[in-house]
Amino acid sequence: MKQFKLIAMAAFLAVLISGCGGTAAILSTPVENIDTSPLKVSELTEAEKNNWGHLDLVKDTIPGMSVDKAYTDIIKNRKGKKVIVAVIDSGIDIDHEDLDDVIWTNKDEIPGNGKDDDNNGYVDDVHGWNFLGDGYNEQLEYVRILASGDTSNPDYAAAKALYDTEYQKWLGRKNQYEQIYQQVKTADDALTKHFGKKDYTQKEVVAIKTENESLAQAQQIANYMFSNGLDTMATAITEIENGLESINDRLNYNLNKELKGRVTGDDPDDMSTKFYGNGNVKPVKKSESHGTHVAGIIAAERNNGKGANGVANNVEIMSIRAVPNGDEYDKDVALAIRYAVDNGATVINGSFGKSFSPHSDWVRDAIAYAGKNDVVFVHAAGNDSKNVDKEPNYPDDNVNGVEVTDTYIRVGALAPKYGSSMVAGFSNYGKQNVDIFAPGASVYSTTPENEYDTKGGTSMAAPGVAGIAALIRSYYPKLTAAQVKQVILDSGLAIKTKVIVGGNSEDVKPFADLSKSSKMANAYNALILAEQMSK
Repeated sequence: MKQFKLIAMAAFLAVLISGCGGTAAILSTPVENIDTSPLKVSELTEAEKNNWGHLDLVKDTIPGMSVDKAYTDIIKNRKGKKVIVAVIDSGIDIDHEDLDDVIWTNKDEIPGNGKDDDNNGYVDDVHGWNFLGDGYNEQLEYVRILASGDTSNPDYAAAKALYDTEYQKWLGRKNQYEQIYQQVKTADDALTKHFGKKDYTQKEVVAIKTENESLAQAQQIANYMFSNGLDTMATAITEIENGLESINDRLNYNLNKELKGRVTGDDPDDMSTKFYGNGNVKPVKKSESHGTHVAGIIAAERNNGKGANGVANNVEIMSIRAVPNGDEYDKDVALAIRYAVDNGATVINGSFGKSFSPHSDWVRDAIAYAGKNDVVFVHAAGNDSKNVDKEPNYPDDNVNGVEVTDTYIRVGALAPKYGSSMVAGFSNYGKQNVDIFAPGASVYSTTPENEYDTKGGTSMAAPGVAGIAALIRSYYPKLTAAQVKQVILDSGLAIKTKVIVGGNSEDVKPFADLSKSSKMANAYNALILAEQMSK
């Protein structure tokens, strides 16, 4: 049985009885006496770790979205309408065992015949479109600005200053990781020699008694790795190798001013050419896993005995590959949004973003186009631990503070522990420009080749909210996109506790100050409010 702090047990959340007969109650805000005390003191079980975003704050004392409760108490055996959710991201493994039955198929297109059967300008767009072609590695946007050599660009000076700082930072990280890697590898070799086997255990390492200085140092390094949640030295080595790969990618590609990444043959600064790329929406390599992970959060097949459950049933995922290993191009994003709208998506998820956007107007116009066509656009707030009211993160939906649509939702990320640490340290925030928070740290979902993994980022929070939007559109199809946004924001849980912001323990703010709604998304409440609004 889980153990909870007694201070929390005295009426954790009150129930606000609704006046609408026959509907369930909407939860009120937490009582004030838990503002400084997280409820859950026991570690999450493996099952909770893999599903925490679907759990219920009242029942499980984990800041999930009450998805499981929504299914058991509200949806049950009800039938909903199919909803197309466009995922604008990296490639998606459309053959994944947990996604293959929820992939959108363009029934007006004949696969592989090399013709544009539906006359939409995109040849063989059977499951979506790939605006990157065979491309993968790309520069960051501010590096592209520098590489252009156009010193008259109003962003050139800021781009140069940022580049000089970032390049040195990542070079330093590379050196640091290489040193750590060598130390861990040497320690692993010493311990392997001591035990005469590679698969020695943490218990065996702790039990070592030695006066050998080298072995004692190896033991100390191993114990440090274990204390950071790495259960074996092999796991630690793999983690460091993955970190080095990411750092080298940053230096060799993202920050490489000489890189020529674009392979589609179009001019990214010319919007007159629209029909480039190809119909292959899959990843170009296994490590291109971001889009597959995002798709699984939204719609991985529920209760099929495999890996993970998506938030929404009755979903078809439209895969639009537009996000490379580097910054996306504004042109690709703008056209991707329009492709999604024109081909039937009613919810779009965009788990990407950047601090420089030369053609932000193109993207903003596309977001407005989505709104005019009754499409909800859900966007990740970004992972820079910053206030996006003061420092922009693109895409956005406003010009000088005036919103271009009322169907855009920007989402910050929560961590799986209620209390002062419930906001993920990496998450951006903003009272004006972030709408709501949702589970985003340590989220378990699908990855290519029938595998599963845990990833963190506002990239993982946005699809949770996109899943709620899809549920509302499925079961309450008469609600407009603007009403869906209103339902999601109004039905969230308004948490009164103070939280650590940006991972800085000295920066503590009321959770209510971090977003426009002051709330965390809640699927259970959203469906109740949607029911009321639809009447």
